[in-house]
Amino acid sequence: MTAIVVLGSTNMDLVAYVVRAPLRGETVTGREFRTVPGGKGANQAVAAARAGGNVAMIGAVGSDAFGRHLRHTLEASGVDTDLLHTADGPSGTAHIVVDDEGGNAIVVVPGANGTVTALGPGDETLIATADTLLLQLELPLSVVVEGAAAARRHGVRTVLTPAPARALPPELLAATDLLVPNEHEATLLTGLTDPEAAAGALLAQVPEVVVTLGARGTLYANRDGARIHVPAPRVTAVDTTAAGDTFTGALAVALGEGRPVEQALRWASCAAALGVRREGASTSMPYRPEIDAEYARVTAAPPDELPRPAPERHPAETSAPATNSEIGNPS
Repeated sequence: MTAIVVLGSTNMDLVAYVVRAPLRGETVTGREFRTVPGGKGANQAVAAARAGGNVAMIGAVGSDAFGRHLRHTLEASGVDTDLLHTADGPSGTAHIVVDDEGGNAIVVVPGANGTVTALGPGDETLIATADTLLLQLELPLSVVVEGAAAARRHGVRTVLTPAPARALPPELLAATDLLVPNEHEATLLTGLTDPEAAAGALLAQVPEVVVTLGARGTLYANRDGARIHVPAPRVTAVDTTAAGDTFTGALAVALGEGRPVEQALRWASCAAALGVRREGASTSMPYRPEIDAEYARVTAAPPDELPRPAPERHPAETSAPATNSEIGNPS
């Protein structure tokens, strides 16, 4: 079983389901409201654990009911939370509006996540035991850089999701093995709108890149000249909120198990496709038997011959993996 450490955020997602998102200054009536455990770090941890990884989480929750709920959710999915600290004050929150097309808009309030500014006692020791370290940018940048450097010292593969999108310091990129931006983030990092050109430019800074392209699938590139495009499974989406996190968590498991890159991308895309057919962030993420069954289904016949899976609620056609940050600040 591949060992994965996630250094990242935990948020309680406050989700309103609406026919359409309000315009600026407008009030709309929602159909439903839910509180759902989320945060990019926690989402990736749950996704990896449910996909079969041995996962531990480094981060912080608040000393409130949300914090207790977030910790319980991680533990219920099999994530080790021994180094998930409880900070005085509120937990992080993400305020999400999900429309009938499955798209979303998100505002993140860091809360306890903002207290994680440096690695604490035991954090580097835990990172050293991992096969893979998963990083995102919802924690203070100082600890993300420190975590990547610790992984590099111990020969641990570092996978970075550069979201929320921002300029990245050279020392972080130098310690990153695999960068997983979406198309928008790849453009922000390089100034190039063509995904293949952007991936090529990023290879000057990192050895491997996976650019997620929404309905067009994923593009993999490495410094040896490999270019692999994997089409996205066709699905009918309910909620794309954590699709990118589901994809990344599952990809970390697949690569850690030694799967060939193309197979790993397809398997992770199947995980994301399953997730967008359900509402919620971490609650939507599939377990390994579901992913294996979906992978077998989509690889058994050409895509045009496959029946389209039915959604579980409020359908809207899309493809996966669509990352959160393609449609809003990711959770």
